[in-house]
Amino acid sequence: MRIGVIGTGRIGTVHANTLSRHRDVGSLILTDADPARAQELAHRLGETAAPGVDEVFRWGVDAVVITAATSAHADLIGRAARSGLPVFCEKPVAPDLPGTLQAIAEVETAGTVLQMGFQRRFDAGYTGAREAVRSGRLGRLHTVRAVTSDREPPPEAYLALSGGLYRDTLIHDFDVLRWVTGREVVDVYAVGSDAGPAVFRSADDVDTGAALLTLDDGTLATVTATRLNGAGYDVRMEIAGERDQIVVGLDDRTPIASTEPTGPPAADKPWTGFVERFGPAYEAELSAFVEVVRGERANPCDGRAALEALRIAEACEMSRRERRPVRPAEIPGADR
Repeated sequence: MRIGVIGTGRIGTVHANTLSRHRDVGSLILTDADPARAQELAHRLGETAAPGVDEVFRWGVDAVVITAATSAHADLIGRAARSGLPVFCEKPVAPDLPGTLQAIAEVETAGTVLQMGFQRRFDAGYTGAREAVRSGRLGRLHTVRAVTSDREPPPEAYLALSGGLYRDTLIHDFDVLRWVTGREVVDVYAVGSDAGPAVFRSADDVDTGAALLTLDDGTLATVTATRLNGAGYDVRMEIAGERDQIVVGLDDRTPIASTEPTGPPAADKPWTGFVERFGPAYEAELSAFVEVVRGERANPCDGRAALEALRIAEACEMSRRERRPVRPAEIPGADR
């Protein structure tokens, strides 16, 4: 199997390393907006670098992995679909709802595969939580609490193009909330704070956000995120039911300290970022993609799943700006 990797930045490099080692992947063609970066990575992995995207499609590949800039995702997804190629794409499908709908329509018209990169679905903790919820072990759920905290802000250039905290960061929580619980979000109320560095205000974004979500069975969920968690990278989900309560992301590297005399000590080596925290999950999602391409399993996370997470993010952004509860069903065009 020959796979084209479009984009060799931080996550593209991670994915290229994983695919280059995979027993069912014979070779890679790598390309990037910075040709020298793609060439350097190709040399290091013993793979082939292409001068541009055109060559990736012209030289012939069996599938495409898209880790380019967000603004390029939709066009690349459409091009791969028209070429009859299965695609793995990092979130989001597109920077906005119209672009997302158009890209998904192209994939569905072509009858090809689009697997989205929501890696938390492949994390052992979230997988265990889903199994516990679906088995009935917790009983009726009443409360879910989700946390995503970055240790430090992303680069200013990225921040301006990220789409904002809800679309860029909390979209992972929205997706995995649906995946773990099997329920849909019917109502959101979101707030945000830009009291941190001025770069967030310049980008018309917030550095910290929170939302209260109501699920379709009455379960209440809170999600919070910040770009300024100096203790370390912190991703957790607490799920409480009438019979039991569980937590994802609590281990000896969780960057949180107890003030109780008998509580656990602070982590010696707290998580530094998402690549480190979710390393095994990133490998697992690409192994799943290879299996999808080989026809050995169904798509574990298609474009429609990404669309539903985006609808929630858009509803949260609308709620934050308008200071009112918003139903995802209000989002224009989301029902197409």
